[in-house]
Amino acid sequence: MLSRLALRSELFRVAPLCANAVRTTQTKPTVATTNESIIVPGFPKPNGQPQPNPYDGPERDLVNFPRMVRLEEPAKTRYLFVPEEWFEVFYKKTGVTGPYVLAAGVTTYLLSKEIWVVEHEFPYVLATIGLFYVGWKKFGTSLAAFLDKEIDEYEASCNAGRKSEIDGLKQTIENQKTEIWRTEAQKHVIQAKRENVALQLEAIYRERALQAYNQVKRRLDYQLDLANLTRTVQQRHMVNWIIENVLKSLTNEQEKQSFKKCMSDLQALAAKA
Repeated sequence: MLSRLALRSELFRVAPLCANAVRTTQTKPTVATTNESIIVPGFPKPNGQPQPNPYDGPERDLVNFPRMVRLEEPAKTRYLFVPEEWFEVFYKKTGVTGPYVLAAGVTTYLLSKEIWVVEHEFPYVLATIGLFYVGWKKFGTSLAAFLDKEIDEYEASCNAGRKSEIDGLKQTIENQKTEIWRTEAQKHVIQAKRENVALQLEAIYRERALQAYNQVKRRLDYQLDLANLTRTVQQRHMVNWIIENVLKSLTNEQEKQSFKKCMSDLQALAAKA
């Protein structure tokens, strides 16, 4: 149970088994793409640099000869304790009856040579086996479920801190993604500010252009009024000068004749009317 808990809890990292170790459990192929650094006792990391794995040489074939991995659950068995792998080994050589013939032959050999002596206490062995079988049938499932529950609770308590830290980091990542998404809106904000500044500049330009137009128009109107006034003054002065000169050139006799001529013309007009 403790070995299963150590495997499932992932609290410890250990070096892989040696290549010449005896295989006592089923293997599971694991293909390694790169020789990454692992924690190996006696091989510290100098200056924090990655350390090559001493068990993964450049010539090691991890595809055909994968690293052995301890199973979390026990392998399948027959008759409570005989591994299924033993039967599969015989199936390729002797067929289905091979394991049973071997077991019967070994038992016959042990009994015939009196290596296995059947004495008066032998029935107790059968009774003990029967007792274990009945106990396994009656309490095995509930006991296994209870132990698995205890292991799961203990594993959950051991991984609670790790899971909470992972959840916190995931939440931090989500927050950072949200902030990145928000910063992307700054592009549109800056573009809108640029457009607002452009509109303000356009409004100021138009306002100043109107001011310049009004100033130029006011000055041109002033020049036009000044020219008209000058022309009017000159014309009035010319008329007055001509009248004064004409009046100065006339004598009293000419004035009387002109007056009489005017009176006669008026009378003639009055008669015609």
